[in-house]
Amino acid sequence: MRAGRPFSIRRRLLAWLLVATAVLGALALVDTWREAQRMATALADRVLSGSALVIAERASLDQAGRIAIAIPYGALEMLSSAAEDRVFYRVDGPPGQMVTGYADLPVARAVQGGDPAFADDLFRGEPVRVASIARAASTGIDEVPFTVTVAETTNARQQLTRAILMRSALRLLMMMLGAGLIVWLAVTLSLRPLRRLGEAIATRSSDDLSPVETPVPSEVRGLVATINLFMSRLKSALDGLRNFTGNAGHQLRTPLAVVRTQLALAGRATSLAEARAAARKGDVAVAHAERILAQLLLLARVDAAAGAAPGRLELAGFARDLTAEHVPAAAEAGIDLGFEGQGPLHIRAEALLLGEALHNLISNAILHTGRGTLVTVRVARDGDSALIAVEDDGPGIPEAALPRAVSRFARGTSAAPGMGLGLPVVDEIARLFGGQVVLNPGPGGRGLSVELRFALAIDAGDAAPGRALRA
Repeated sequence: MRAGRPFSIRRRLLAWLLVATAVLGALALVDTWREAQRMATALADRVLSGSALVIAERASLDQAGRIAIAIPYGALEMLSSAAEDRVFYRVDGPPGQMVTGYADLPVARAVQGGDPAFADDLFRGEPVRVASIARAASTGIDEVPFTVTVAETTNARQQLTRAILMRSALRLLMMMLGAGLIVWLAVTLSLRPLRRLGEAIATRSSDDLSPVETPVPSEVRGLVATINLFMSRLKSALDGLRNFTGNAGHQLRTPLAVVRTQLALAGRATSLAEARAAARKGDVAVAHAERILAQLLLLARVDAAAGAAPGRLELAGFARDLTAEHVPAAAEAGIDLGFEGQGPLHIRAEALLLGEALHNLISNAILHTGRGTLVTVRVARDGDSALIAVEDDGPGIPEAALPRAVSRFARGTSAAPGMGLGLPVVDEIARLFGGQVVLNPGPGGRGLSVELRFALAIDAGDAAPGRALRA
């Protein structure tokens, strides 16, 4: 499957910002348009109402009691504008009487003696803003009502509205461009730590898997921690692979050479007995190589299990059952194998690996102690620790050689075949679960005691009477 097209954080942030600003800007422009119309209308209304009031103040009654009015030039001049709007007026007397002006000019509904009334209408095909004011002229005895109406086309008002809107749109555009520039610069500066992180990783040698120490923002620390964890696990895997291949190359060379030698001898044998003898020796060498490979694979599994959370294991019952499985082999070798232990004792360990460690200890004891010896698997509690020991009264290991007995490929002086991996495997498994291996002389100073000590997983009822089992 093809990988998705890579995206730019800078471009994505900029796109989100511009889209959001455009949407909010459009809403702001709609509101600005309405506000500009309201302001322009209020300004036009103020001028119209002032003009109508000036005309109304000039109204009087003639000798016949009719409304007489002289339209002052200044009243209409104040409506002139750069937009060359046209101005219209009309004065109406009592109902049905037209005094002067445009008879077909629309009239707003004004209340007698009240504030001017305003309306938007059409006059001769043009939109106009109309202001009407209702007053009365007094004769001393009676009052004669009249209405003054002044109207103006809306060119100036529309031009003012558009000017306000254009200025607002220009300011919004400048704000968007400025915000885009700021985002571009801010993202560029903010991404520099990531660029330095990439350069720090790219310039490393292929075998440098140490943690990345490049300073990064807090938002990226989780990513760096994940990278460091991955590199740590990769280093463990590579170390395990190197150990396995190195140890396999070192340890399998000898048995393979023996196999080739015995095959050559079998090929040159002059009798069937000589060929069979060479085949037996080759078979022994192959079995030895199989044991080496099994131990090396176990070591690789120990390396791979590093860092995994172990489960809860009841040690006494586990050791008793494993000891019972080795009783037939011990009896065949003429060895008295037994178990003594207290339980239940719970520890944190992986049963399969710990079983391999105990199997190694018991198998080594059966292999190296000799017929007539006594081998005991003992489980006990010591304070907050659980102990499991394999003791024998065989030839043991010289006290001076005990410190390096847990080193890989360190072999004892026994004539029995071995590869020097048994105790090192046990030590590594014990350390994997937070334990330790202690080597001491066996009971009475004879033989060897290999003790594994683990921290207890404390729980109610972890101490109980001991049980014993002997072959």
